[in-house]
Amino acid sequence: ESISLVQFAPPRPLSADGRNRALDEKLMAKIPAIYMKMIETAEIVAERYGVSREAQDQYALQSQQRTAAAQAAGKYKDEIVPMKTKYAVTNKETGAVTIEDTEVTRDDCNRPQTTIEDLRKLAPVFKGGQKIAEGKYITAGNASQFSDGGAALVLMEAKEAEKRGLAPLGAFRGFAVAGCEPDEMGIGPIYAVPRLLARHGLKVQDIDLWELNEAFASQCLYSRDFLGIDPEKYNVNGGSISIGHPYGVTGARCTGHLLLEGKRRKAKYGVVTMCIGGGQGAAGLFEIFN
Repeated sequence: ESISLVQFAPPRPLSADGRNRALDEKLMAKIPAIYMKMIETAEIVAERYGVSREAQDQYALQSQQRTAAAQAAGKYKDEIVPMKTKYAVTNKETGAVTIEDTEVTRDDCNRPQTTIEDLRKLAPVFKGGQKIAEGKYITAGNASQFSDGGAALVLMEAKEAEKRGLAPLGAFRGFAVAGCEPDEMGIGPIYAVPRLLARHGLKVQDIDLWELNEAFASQCLYSRDFLGIDPEKYNVNGGSISIGHPYGVTGARCTGHLLLEGKRRKAKYGVVTMCIGGGQGAAGLFEIFN
């Protein structure tokens, strides 16, 4: 996913050539928040459910610290394939851009030097929304980063893996999706997770490891606490706030990391969740093989 190539222009009625993001006017009339910007929904979640700016900044700091510690301990090494690529480097003084050859060997979005004082100094970035005129909570420090990235997983039948002499990391046991109000799309997991667990006769306490996409600290905190998840089992090596959140990559990245980290911890069950712009939550259950 190349976030640098994503078109952030707001949706509008479909043009004759079909080249712009379509806006369904009938849907818009019925559900005005359906196309609401995700950052505004994060502001709404913080305001509606009392998630303070301080709590969000503390969570963001923890994410940075957990990723830094995990990288230092080599916990991401086994899931990253070194890749040669080119970087566009901008000279901050002159503005000149040069292209440099490099080899990527690790995620480069982590800011291990971050302090709580740094985060507190950042100003809220949102304004001019449908419901929020001036944001109070979401900053560049407590929201996920715009990052490019890629991830891949191989899914196959157990018999096929055995036939090929492969040792699977785990098994995909189930999946659930649930809808929620579009203006609080970030908390979609609180509806998807109970549905998933009920289908498999499990409780939150039965899950050894959780990965929830860290789009915004506000939705991460509320979802975690609403579901009653142990913080020590939740995004244990950081998440999208400190690693980056290429939209189409995060699910695969979280799943791969859950399986590898779960094996290190001798965990049995893990759950990966995500929120979905427009008003949905999704959750997948994995059995981790040791």
